Amino acid sequence: MPARTGQQVLDRLREQPPALYHRGERITDVTTAPGIKNGVHSLADLYDHQWAHRDQSLYPSPTSGDPVGITFQIPTTVAELTAIGDAMHLRAAHTQGMMGRMPDYLNRAMVGYAGGAEFLRVQGDHFAENMRTYYEYLREHDLCLTHTLINPQSNRSVGAAKQADPFLAARVKEETDAGIVVRGARMLATLPISDEIMVFPSTLLKSQEEDAPYAFGFAIPNNTPGLQFQCRETVDYDASHYDHPLGSRYEELDAVVFFDDVFVPWERVFLYRDVAICNQAYAATGTVLHMAHQVICKNIAKTEFLLGLVSLLVESIGIGGFQHVQEKTAEIWINLETMKAFRFAAEQQATRNDFGVMTPAKAPLDAARNLYPKLYPRMIEIVRQLGASGLVAMPTEADLHGPLAAEIERYYQSAQQEAKDRIPLFRLAWDTALSAFAARQAHYEFFFFGDPVRMAGALLNNHDRTPYMDAVRDFLARSAIETGGNH
Repeated sequence: MPARTGQQVLDRLREQPPALYHRGERITDVTTAPGIKNGVHSLADLYDHQWAHRDQSLYPSPTSGDPVGITFQIPTTVAELTAIGDAMHLRAAHTQGMMGRMPDYLNRAMVGYAGGAEFLRVQGDHFAENMRTYYEYLREHDLCLTHTLINPQSNRSVGAAKQADPFLAARVKEETDAGIVVRGARMLATLPISDEIMVFPSTLLKSQEEDAPYAFGFAIPNNTPGLQFQCRETVDYDASHYDHPLGSRYEELDAVVFFDDVFVPWERVFLYRDVAICNQAYAATGTVLHMAHQVICKNIAKTEFLLGLVSLLVESIGIGGFQHVQEKTAEIWINLETMKAFRFAAEQQATRNDFGVMTPAKAPLDAARNLYPKLYPRMIEIVRQLGASGLVAMPTEADLHGPLAAEIERYYQSAQQEAKDRIPLFRLAWDTALSAFAARQAHYEFFFFGDPVRMAGALLNNHDRTPYMDAVRDFLARSAIETGGNH
């Protein structure tokens, strides 16, 4: 079948609802549930968006010839990789960069794994074939994934096997001829309002023997019996788009996943009981780089939105002549150009990996994903500083039609805008920088790829600094010779 429409996304979620629990209740229909439905409809809108921009967002399926999502394409040239990046940026801009787990993110993950499926063959031929088959199934049905990587925060001083209950972290309970049975929990599944879940290991497994029951990779439908999602409290208060312009649109939800003796058939298993392979899989297949490629396209769109927002705030209240305001606005512009340069370098320096997949360059993407968690909080701080008291004093949509409507029209004007134009702008800035939605976004960006301290350590371990050290040694050696000669 060709790429889906938004209506088809909604229909499937109604027909095959995931077991979502929110505020003590089972959600029977995510497409109508208050606090959840708006995010679902924004997700569906992305599927209509790909048809509205089919020249950029769709490509012919290699098997059926039908138009399918370009974010499922396995690139073999720089031109293809760049076109995929352009489509991902276009779609991210459609959501102001505020949907961090839009389908593109895990589409690119499955592209990495499918393109590098031969790496999985060391466990057995069937694991590689399982991955390729599943990837094609996703592409041809245009399905949306969530995923979960990390174990619950129980006792972080010991590994999963040494917890008070060995089934606190999801692990294999038993193995049968037909598949495996999984019991325990995982976090943190963002976008549980999706079709299926990708359950893969983090890169933190240490012991081949102890961690083997926790070492697996599989994907199953979100309505699989025994699979349950405990969602955090929504930050969409079912308010209007006027009052909560971002929170009322882009609530993706986050959830802890419970596996209550969930059966996973062998054909859906891709990694199994091999700690070394599980630890290497993301890097060896290039998967993490394809995911990071999507993230930098999203971050560019998000920074473009912040630059536009701040520029409008400055214009509205007439503060553009102050040098500190110019400096702060320039800082966001520099951040934007930095991210764009990283993306350009990653695409133009791309090379085919061991499996023939055109893979974006690692160094610029590693730099980008280590830098943005520091840039985003600072840019949000700039929004707060420039918006100042205006961010906490804006009336609601109801107030505009209330008994003080005339006073609001008079007193909420700005240097360049009437109240009716200024209030929506400042409410947008508030929802970007101060609301519950904004706080979740800031926290999310800071930990997007994990603990920034741990990421920095991995960065140093994965990039050779020897040439730079040697250059300094050579300079010191030359200096010593020149100094000796002068004496």
